[in-house]
Amino acid sequence: MAEIKNFFENYLKKDSIFIDKKILLPSYIPDEILYREEQLQEVANILAPVLRMEKPSNLFIYGKTGTGKTISMKHIIVSMDKVAAQNNLPLRCIYLNCKLKRVADTEYRLIAQLIKELGQEIPSTGLPTDEVYNIFYKLLDREKQTVLLVLDEIDQLTKKIGDEILYNLTRINVELKKSQISLVGISNNLVFTEHLDPRIKSSLSEEELIFSPYNALQIQDILRKRAANAFKEGTLQPGVIEKCAAYSARDHGDARRAIDLLRIAGELAERSGSSIVEIQHLDEAEKKIESDKIINAATNQPKQFQSVLYAILLIAPQKKNFFTGEIYDVYKNLCKQTKLNTLTQRRVSDIIAEMDMLGIINAKIISKGRYGRTRDMSLSVDENLVLKLKSVLEKSLQLA
Repeated sequence: MAEIKNFFENYLKKDSIFIDKKILLPSYIPDEILYREEQLQEVANILAPVLRMEKPSNLFIYGKTGTGKTISMKHIIVSMDKVAAQNNLPLRCIYLNCKLKRVADTEYRLIAQLIKELGQEIPSTGLPTDEVYNIFYKLLDREKQTVLLVLDEIDQLTKKIGDEILYNLTRINVELKKSQISLVGISNNLVFTEHLDPRIKSSLSEEELIFSPYNALQIQDILRKRAANAFKEGTLQPGVIEKCAAYSARDHGDARRAIDLLRIAGELAERSGSSIVEIQHLDEAEKKIESDKIINAATNQPKQFQSVLYAILLIAPQKKNFFTGEIYDVYKNLCKQTKLNTLTQRRVSDIIAEMDMLGIINAKIISKGRYGRTRDMSLSVDENLVLKLKSVLEKSLQLA
């Protein structure tokens, strides 16, 4: 006990290499968003009519992870809220991340969360959905106002609930007399609306805006600006910013990941007792982020995905390379153990393709002539991570 107390006391006496670590957190919204001036202006042009109680088109913003979509939209919301408050305008902006559990995993929960945002609480389950909608309509229409609803990761919402929810949200204005609602959707899926029901697509009447990935030099500038305010002067070894940007440019220009990487490198440097963030700390941070990404990806996937992955983890120690058929045989046995419905081999093949995209496996399709095609696969996960991943999956699939 005394040792831990001494550790904390010594920790407080040490100088931190950070001035303000929150500048490197995903929740931080900078005053200036580099290399997104054009997109910010376009969003502002589209949404400005809400300040005059006019309904703009619904807006959909697309782009890969870390291209500045969320931070740009939050920047717009902050600016609009300030102008609305200064001019006593009846505008309310609501931001929801649809990927969060217990916020948007059912239609009921989503509308319940919107009701909460409007200042009222309802039970998390139990009421008829029609009644929940009626409460929402009454709250919206109790005063003259415009509500700007921003749904981040909107593709996750339709994946969990179905696309009917979008139709219901866009039809709300028909029911309202005093107020109106406008929708902004943010998605990593560039072809998200193409898969919607045509009736729903036409009801959205949306405008689209695409955020392209940052290049390595742009990420360097973004990192330098953040680092100048987050770290004490002289605490970053020359080359750290450049290598950090190079790591992220390799991952499709993901600026959010680059900022996370720099923060974690700083934390690892402090833990090791170093007063400087060195390249080795950055390399360690890269390994940590990669393993965390895979664990999170596996944890948040459906049970069928987890079963296929667990089958691969059982095969991988015995064979460096393996094939779809081998995985399917092990997967079928797992389904019997876990009482899951057994998917077809074709569907399992689709799940394997998803794993390839996530970087969990390396797969290449090889032709077997008249016997068709198969995937030749190998596991691309670090050995140390395999045990952790197996443990997580065993717990989730109740195999432990």
